[in-house]
Amino acid sequence: MTGRLDADVIVVGGGPAGSSTAWFLASRGMDVLLLDRARFPRDKVCSEYLSPQASRILEAMGALKSVEAAGAAQLSGMMVRAPSGESFRGHFAGAHGFKGFRDTGLALRRTILDSILLDRARAGGARVREDTRVVDLARDAHGRVSGAVIADSDGRRAALGARLVVGADGLRSIVSRRLGLARRSRWPSRIALVAHYTDVAGMDGVGEMHVDTQGYLGLAPVGNGLINVAVVVPVSRAKDLAGARSEFFEEWIDDRPHLRERFAGARQVTPVRATGPFASAVRRAWAPGAAVVGDAADFFDPFTGEGIYTALRGGEMLSGYLLESLASPRPGDAPLTAYDRARREEFGAKWRLERLVGTAVGFPRMMNRAVRVLSRRTDLADLFVGAAGDFVPPGEVLRLSNLGLLLAPGR
Repeated sequence: MTGRLDADVIVVGGGPAGSSTAWFLASRGMDVLLLDRARFPRDKVCSEYLSPQASRILEAMGALKSVEAAGAAQLSGMMVRAPSGESFRGHFAGAHGFKGFRDTGLALRRTILDSILLDRARAGGARVREDTRVVDLARDAHGRVSGAVIADSDGRRAALGARLVVGADGLRSIVSRRLGLARRSRWPSRIALVAHYTDVAGMDGVGEMHVDTQGYLGLAPVGNGLINVAVVVPVSRAKDLAGARSEFFEEWIDDRPHLRERFAGARQVTPVRATGPFASAVRRAWAPGAAVVGDAADFFDPFTGEGIYTALRGGEMLSGYLLESLASPRPGDAPLTAYDRARREEFGAKWRLERLVGTAVGFPRMMNRAVRVLSRRTDLADLFVGAAGDFVPPGEVLRLSNLGLLLAPGR
């Protein structure tokens, strides 16, 4: 419990979700204290892809020019290869009747992107404390969250008080766990191994997903000559890569001839790092005095690359409800329940699409059938990629007629 007020809002986590939330709040006059255990720039295991609609929020935050000046890659769409070897391409500019904020997605190393976004949070007026580890939540006499508990390197603890606390601290969020909101799905539970390469042959300005009977591999240029390479496999393979991540990673590529030839002249420039398991969500995105956003609230699977956009958009959404709550002398919870409803309405259809894709990835015959149809129907391929780009309503892909085309046997 803390009686001292150190900020209107404490934001735990300085990634895209935390920086977005902090900027949208601080730029509207709120006293925001953002805490992160790391010192930036810091690396983050991620696909490092931002959908076309993410640029709208970057522009609102004044970050888009800096992201582009840092050398972000421009991605025109996506290629997906099925276990059968068939593939399709979809382009953001070709999603008939739908227009995104721009016709390309972006991709940039998280070491660069997150530092840019954190600087924007500072520029908006947020106070940022790095090297600050949050270990618990403070609560008042009624059990309501009233701040965050931090610990120094010697384990000494101190409580910081706030009217509201935001958990934007990622997949293994301490905030969502302390609130008792975290839950994890048993299927599909996957882990990812990620490294960066140069000189991967055949890259031509689209993100690539190579689906296999034992997982999938993603390729994406992230600017400055680097390619993000991610191998995503079932969590049951964890024992196979324990203590041998690099060997597992390299063998996974080398065992597949269509990938092996493209990596023949490539050079690995960052170590193989792991993240996951995925398929996590919260029962609800708030508790009295607190809310969660970004990966701390929901992350299903990296296949459709939803993470950074959802984090940025989630912070933008949440800030409005927090402002409404803070308008009362004693912050109320009604705006937080409204935030939870709004995020379900905003992201619900995309979640259903992600789960459909996640299911198809786990069933090769289903994936082969869907890719076969999309390879022949460029209109549907562009719709799918536009939905992954966050500007085509996912319901367009989920319409019964389109699902019938994708999933009907014999096509």
